[in-house]
Amino acid sequence: MPLEAAIEPSARPGRPIILEQLGAITVNDFIEDAKTWATMPVAGAQMPNEQRKIFDAMSIGDLAEVWRALQHVGLRDQTDGTWETTLYFDALPHDQPDRALDLALAVLRTEQDMPVVVQLGDKFMGSLIHAHAETLIERLEREAAGNPKLRWLLGSAYWWASSEPMKARLATIADIEGWRADRDALKARSAPVDFPDLTPVELAKVWIEQSGKPEKDQDNVCFELRDYERELIDNEPDRMLDMILEILKIETNPRLLGFLAAGPLEDMISMTTIDRVEREAAANESFRRLLGGVWYYRASDELKARLDAIIQGAHW
Repeated sequence: MPLEAAIEPSARPGRPIILEQLGAITVNDFIEDAKTWATMPVAGAQMPNEQRKIFDAMSIGDLAEVWRALQHVGLRDQTDGTWETTLYFDALPHDQPDRALDLALAVLRTEQDMPVVVQLGDKFMGSLIHAHAETLIERLEREAAGNPKLRWLLGSAYWWASSEPMKARLATIADIEGWRADRDALKARSAPVDFPDLTPVELAKVWIEQSGKPEKDQDNVCFELRDYERELIDNEPDRMLDMILEILKIETNPRLLGFLAAGPLEDMISMTTIDRVEREAAANESFRRLLGGVWYYRASDELKARLDAIIQGAHW
C-alpha cells in the first residue's frame, strides 16, 4: 500500500506539510490520538524505495516528529503504512548512523513525554551503538560533554558496543544509573496483577488491554502477563484455552487475533491438548477460524494430521 494512502491528515495547526502526506499515524491529534509493537531494531525487510526517498528527504525535525508519533501506535492500530514506516526507522541506525544520531538528538531536545523518550533506548540506540559505535565514538564524546540527556540515553545502550574496550569508553560518558532509575520507574508504574486469582473472563480483558498497548505504555504488568502465559502453557493449558475462548467473545481486531493465534494458541497446542482443541473447534466457528493462524509445520505427523482435519486448508 502506498504510504500516502495509509495516512489520515490532521488539522493540527503548524503541522509540517510533508507529514500531511505521510500519515497513517494520526487520527485527530498527531501525537495524543496516534496509536506496535516492535522489538529491538535489526536490519531486515526493506520499505519501497519511493517511500524511503520521501523519508530521506525530510528535515531532521520533521523526521523526529514522525518517529515520535509512531511510538503512539499499538498493535490494534497498525496499518501497512505504519509498518513500512517502522521498517525505515529500524534500518536507519544501520544504514545512516549520523542521520540516526541526529534524529535521537532532535527527539531528546523536543520530547517531554518520558515513555516516548525511553523508546529511543529500548528500540533505537542499541542498534546504532552495536553497528557503529567505533565510527561515532568521537562525535558521541563531543556531544555528550554538554548534553546530559544524551549521557542518560547512552546509559541504555553503551553495553551494545561490539568490543569490551568500546563498552568501557562509552560507559565513561553514559549516565547508567540515571537511565536505569527512570526505566525501572516506568516499568513499575502500574499496580501488580494477581493473575492466578483472575477468572478467565477477567484474564481475557487484561490480555486484550495489555496486548493492544503501544510499547511505550507497556510495563511490568505486560511482562508478567507473558511470564504467566508460559506458566499456563506448561502447567495449565486448559486455563490458557479458557482465556483464548473468552477473548474470542469480545475481540474482533484482526491484528490482535493474529497475535493471539501465533502466540498463546500456537504455543499451547500439543498432543496433550489436541482432544479439547478438536472439541472446541467442532462447536465454535470463531475458534476454528482462529486455528487458521497457527503455524505447526514442526509438529509431529499425527498432530499435523489432526490440525489439518480441523482447518481443512483455511490457513491465513
